[in-house]
Amino acid sequence: RQADGIIGLSSLDAACVLPILPDLARYHRIRPFTNTAPLADAEGKRTQHRAALAARFNLQPDTPILLAVGMMRGGDKLASYQVLADALKTIEGRNWSLVIVGDGPARDAVKGAFEGIDPNRLSSAGPVSPEDLPALYAGADLMVWPAINEAYGMAMLEAQAAGLPVVAGRTGGVPDVVRDGETGDLCTIGDAGAFANAVEILLSDPARRDTYRANALRLTAAENDMSVAAGRLNSIIETGRKACAA
Repeated sequence: RQADGIIGLSSLDAACVLPILPDLARYHRIRPFTNTAPLADAEGKRTQHRAALAARFNLQPDTPILLAVGMMRGGDKLASYQVLADALKTIEGRNWSLVIVGDGPARDAVKGAFEGIDPNRLSSAGPVSPEDLPALYAGADLMVWPAINEAYGMAMLEAQAAGLPVVAGRTGGVPDVVRDGETGDLCTIGDAGAFANAVEILLSDPARRDTYRANALRLTAAENDMSVAAGRLNSIIETGRKACAA
């Protein structure tokens, strides 16, 4: 109540502020942001990165590469891995391989979730440094993450900044990051069947993936780069300063 300005990164934050400031006059949105430059640069070398990714995990060049990035811990993260595994089990007739980036105390439980899937279709990159992630994003064909109760999903934002389309669950602030029908497809949270269907549609439609890829590069550069957030923040501060001076 005493603040001159309140800043939120998710559209859901406004609902928390509304009971305190009904008119939301001092509430300001800043889109989730990151440094998009190294990610966009990686997309410019996509052919090279894709070849390196296929060689690293012994994947066939014509096999679509799915990418999942998430900590391996209990609760919502493990639940997301379980939904992903259940979804992929229903589309084993399709041509795909999955590369998983992540590690943590629930590693064995995550591995158990994928039992029953041909292990030759599954690859683990383990923990990956932030500097090495752009090449993985750029080299993959589709990011898949059910996003159970995800705040908004920094990995999904990074993926799109590297031109990688996303299939995710519609939950939390995810719709603030993934533009449904523009940069990826969102489906009902926790619904493995709906998730599988969304993945299957994009696997069968490379042209649509290419459209999402171009949209993701354009929109993240224009709306989610750190410079855009800095400009917006500066504008908010200047407006508040002038109001206080008056």
